[in-house]
Amino acid sequence: MAKDTETAGKSNKNRMTGTVVGNKMQKTVKVEVTRLVRHPRYKKVMKETKIYFAHTEKDHKIGSEVTIEECRPISKNVKCRVVEGK
Repeated sequence: MAKDTETAGKSNKNRMTGTVVGNKMQKTVKVEVTRLVRHPRYKKVMKETKIYFAHTEKDHKIGSEVTIEECRPISKNVKCRVVEGK
């Protein structure tokens, strides 16, 4: 039981912070996540962006910062949910 109490407050799901770039769908927003990646051969640090579809119950405006985390597949494209928005 000690193992369950230690991990009860922690989540092993991947969390990302990004910007809302689309909110035309019902209960879904498009979130653009930017991260820094080092090129394997040339060692240059580059920005890499990816767009995720995230489930939300609230209305988020375009340009707002949100935190998303992975969850079970909700639909074909939606595999994340909005945890907190600013």
